[in-house]
Amino acid sequence: MGHTTPNPIHQGPELDRPVGLPPRRGPIRRLLRWGGFACLLAIALVFGGFLRFADSVTTLRPPAEPKADAIVVLTGGYQRIDQAVELLQKGAGKRLLISGVHPTTTPAQIRKMTQGSADLFSCCVDIGYDAIDTIGNAEEASNWIHAKGYRSVLIVTNNYHMPRSLAELSYVDPDIEFIAYPVVNSDLKSSNWFTDPNAMRVMLAEYAKVLLARARNITGFGRHTGLRSANASGQQ
Repeated sequence: MGHTTPNPIHQGPELDRPVGLPPRRGPIRRLLRWGGFACLLAIALVFGGFLRFADSVTTLRPPAEPKADAIVVLTGGYQRIDQAVELLQKGAGKRLLISGVHPTTTPAQIRKMTQGSADLFSCCVDIGYDAIDTIGNAEEASNWIHAKGYRSVLIVTNNYHMPRSLAELSYVDPDIEFIAYPVVNSDLKSSNWFTDPNAMRVMLAEYAKVLLARARNITGFGRHTGLRSANASGQQ
């Protein structure tokens, strides 16, 4: 009988690894693993940012003795305009711009709504009809500020709207001192506002807009004029 040599058994790469070491992971599994970690980190950062945003908004208070060269109020609620006119009457600023007024609204209607005096509106109030959004508010306000030669301006808007407003104003005009004068939203006064679906929806929506505005201001991508006059000239 002839001598036969048994066939060698070829071991897989996993059988060659020392005992006690974990098996090697494929590139797809590693990619999925690190992708999962990245997603969790992104969610944590966004959630943490929202908590910080909510805390800054709900604790934002107007200065005790507001004083600036002028006042700008961003339309979006009569309470804002009432507060701005009251600041003007008290001498917190020399002049007031009401930015983003609808073209069909007259100065007389605004004066009647705020119960401001005709003399005050005649001498010290300007109505801005050009802005169509917060970006437009910033551009309209910047044009007015430079035309008047002001260096410091009180900004009047709702507390939840203030971070985005200041971000847009600082982007358009970084050399001007903008002083926040928030109008406190009644839905956000209580410590348990997060249990109110309407208040939560407002906060989440505004936080998303703040993130978008900051990304747009950093990259310049997707930025538009926000002014009726610019849009009208672009369509001609």
